[in-house]
Formats: sequence, C-alpha cells, structure tokens
Amino acid sequence: MSDLLVELGRNATARRLVSALGLPLPLPVALRRGRGPLPSQPLADQAVVVGSGAEAPLLAMLASALTEAGADPLLEGCSPVAFLGPGEAHGRPARAASTLPEGKRVDALVFDASGLSGSDALGALHGFFQPWVGRVARSGRVLVLGRPSDDPGLSSEAAAAQSALDGFVKSLAKELGRHGVTANLLRVEAGAEERAGAVVRWLLTNRSAFVSGQPVRVSMGAAGEPAPLQVKPLEKRVALVTGAAQGIGAATARALAAEGARVLCVDRPQEEQAASALAKELGGAVALADLSDPASVALVASAAEALGGVDVVVHNAGVTRDRTMARMKREHWDAVLAVNLRAVLALDAALDPLLRDGGRVVCLSSIAGISGNVGQTAYAASKSALIGWVRARSRVLGARGVTVNAVAPGFIETRMTAAVPVAIREAGRRLSALGQGGLPEDVAQAIAFLASPGAQGVTGQTLRVCGGAFLGA
Repeated sequence: MSDLLVELGRNATARRLVSALGLPLPLPVALRRGRGPLPSQPLADQAVVVGSGAEAPLLAMLASALTEAGADPLLEGCSPVAFLGPGEAHGRPARAASTLPEGKRVDALVFDASGLSGSDALGALHGFFQPWVGRVARSGRVLVLGRPSDDPGLSSEAAAAQSALDGFVKSLAKELGRHGVTANLLRVEAGAEERAGAVVRWLLTNRSAFVSGQPVRVSMGAAGEPAPLQVKPLEKRVALVTGAAQGIGAATARALAAEGARVLCVDRPQEEQAASALAKELGGAVALADLSDPASVALVASAAEALGGVDVVVHNAGVTRDRTMARMKREHWDAVLAVNLRAVLALDAALDPLLRDGGRVVCLSSIAGISGNVGQTAYAASKSALIGWVRARSRVLGARGVTVNAVAPGFIETRMTAAVPVAIREAGRRLSALGQGGLPEDVAQAIAFLASPGAQGVTGQTLRVCGGAFLGA
C-alpha cells in the first residue's frame, strides 16, 4: 500500500506549499534504494567527507574501503597519509574538504572516533559534524566508527568516551531522518580491522536505506579470512528461505538470487502456487512444508540435501495470534511458539550437517521482540528468544566460520500491515526517524548483506531495520 505523504514529498511544489502555509504535515523524503546485484563500485563518484580525532586507528581501513568502492574522499582535519596509496591504486586521490565549492552537498560523512579516549576528546565530534551536517544530501549517510566500550583494554575514561558515541549517533539519526539521512555506529574490535571495510561500504550504500540509529559490531567471532569486494558473491551457493512465497520472504529470495544464489523456497502447501512461481522465476527449487508440524523439518532437510547442502539459511516464516494475555488461549500461544521458535531450533539442528563451513544463518526477529507490544506476548517472546538464540548459536558455530545473526524489522509495508486500522498504520509509519514505513526489499537487502562473504565480521547480533524507530532499545 502506497504512503500518500511520501508520494506528496516527491513533489517539490507540494513541499514548498506545505512549508509556505506552515502546515504541521510531515512530508517524508522518498528514500533512494538499490535494485539488483550490488555493483563492483557501490559508492562510485560519491563525495564522502572523512574526519577523525587526534588518533585515528581505523583511517587506513577507511581509505582502502572508500577508494576501492569508487568514492571520492574529502578530508577534514585528518592526515592524508593513509589515503595516498589506496587513492593512487584506485584512481581516487583524496583532497581537502575545503576545496569543495561553497554550498555543494555531499553524499556521506564518516568520522573515525575509535581513538577518542576521554571527555575532552569528544569535542572533536562537534568540531567535525557541526559545520557539515547541514550539507549532507537527501538520502545521505552518516557513519561513526568506534571501539566496543566493553573492551577490557580501555581505560575508564576511554570507555566513557566510546560509550558516548551511542547516544550521539542515535540522536543524530533522529535529527537528520526528516531529510532521509541515516546515521549509524560501527564498532570495530581490535584485530578485526580488515573485516570492517565491507560493513563500511554497505552502511554507506543505498542498500541500507531503512537502517538508522543502529550500532553494528565487527569482531573475530567467526573464523575465516576477510572477503574482497566482488560482484554476485553468492554465486554457486545454495540459500534456503522459509516463508518465501510472499512479502519479506519473497523479497529476500529475489535479493539472494540477484547476488548469485540458487534459492530453495520453503512455504506451506497452501502457498504452492506462489512458491512454485517464485522458484521458477529465480531458477531455484521449492519445498512445501508446514513448519508448525515437527515432521516437516525432515522434509525440508531432505530437499536441502538433494541440492548438495546449504550455504545460507534464512528463517523468515512466522505467525501471529494477537491477544492480550488475559484473553489468550493456550492453543494460540503454542501455535506462535511452534512456528516462530521451535521450528527454527529444530530446522537448525536438522540442517547442521548440511550447512557448509563459512555459511550464514539469519533469523527474522522483530522490533516487538525488543520493545514488546500490547497483545503480542507470545509473538514478542518468540522473537526475543531468537535474539538470544543467534547470540548463543554464533558461539557454537564460529569455529566453522559460520555467522549467525537476526534482523529485527520495524513497520514494513506488507499485505499484513495494509490490513491494520488506518490510525495504527499511520502511527507505525510516523514513529521513526525517517517518518515512513520500510519496504520488504529493505529487510531483504539487510539479509542479503548478512548472507554475503563481506559480513564475516558480523555475528551474534540483531540488526534493526526500522528507520530509526522511536520504540525499543
């Protein structure tokens, strides 16, 4: 279902009229979104202003990541030395940000705050961002890099400075969201620097359009080497997607296929027509199974075995039975837990011998699993359980190079949300920094990234795809 305010926002005349009349009518910016496979230079010709504190341990990584992706680095208050080699190698020499013509907008701001080690050093955030935030183009990006504040090697003062980045980035995301601009925080563990480049690139691309105000951690939790930037990184790999026939599941299947994967589309027998049509469209395979039935797990595993095993598993299938606790019958509670949680655990166990080393597992959690919701005790419990599952499971599979993560969508424009009462639908859309609902493709792009070789450093985490929702942690 289309969003009238977003459509009005596309019209420059309508925006000027609303502003001139002083109407209290928010017109969200139509977000720039990517389609098809990620190109070899996803940041081609984008102007990215780069700054840092006095110490900038991640600057060399940034220089390589940005120039390799085709960006034009503009340096503000940081040393150009780290950019000399990468700039020459990729034909993207860095230049001073002061050379940018007056009034010209930039595509992204990136700040290396990983060296900030005390309260006085936090002034560098103001020094860099205050002159530049007003010059970020619509649908632009802001990215702050730091260290995990729980690193035992940090002094108390440094831990405080690094922890300050959370509040700073979340607030900045809320300030800039009305322009369609996202702001995120990337925490890079010591020793994991080589794994961070791919995450930097993805967070700066139009594939992360509905991810804002989020911390992402890069670690050495999963064994393996960092992957080079490549087109169609899932080529010759098999991806299994449950609940694939409609909505987010179908969008995910298409996104994975676009990156080269052969997709096994799993859904209920009632969805045979849609699931089979999708599998045919993508050149994949189909398995019809009702995951509320424990016996169906063996059927899905058998279909995966027939394809020679799997590299990517996406647990998207889910159900709701919304009732307040006082009105909820036990069969409704059991139905939600059976599909949303027990089927995930059982299917993971069955697929474990078929999941190749270096594989990926992605679970669909929900913002409800983080913040809770009236009438959704069972649903929220199941989705919150998945957050704990991926955290623990990532430690079990890390030695095999397998990453395990969850994605927690906020308000997404689907067939289900189109059917909710208009007042609830409007509240869901507007209660976020970006002031609009996301699309199934937004969630699919996050899953496709987490399924890629470039996400080797991201494991055990829950990535919110919520437009900077005001609800939740």
